[in-house]
Amino acid sequence: MSTSYNPLYDPETDGPVIVPPLHRAIAQARKVLDEKAQANIHDRDAMIRAACGLDYVLRDLLAALDAKENGQ
Repeated sequence: MSTSYNPLYDPETDGPVIVPPLHRAIAQARKVLDEKAQANIHDRDAMIRAACGLDYVLRDLLAALDAKENGQ
């Protein structure tokens, strides 16, 4: 199935390259969440940047949690 847009995340090409340590992933997620909370909800570009930034740190956080759960 073909789409007329590029998805925010494509598991075929956007998988984690380096899984950060859990403590670093948590700290980064908190930092980005605090930064993006200040974004202007009426600014389309700011919302796109917020979504991308939050997607990135959430995926890192989940990868770090998965690695810890699997004993890596």
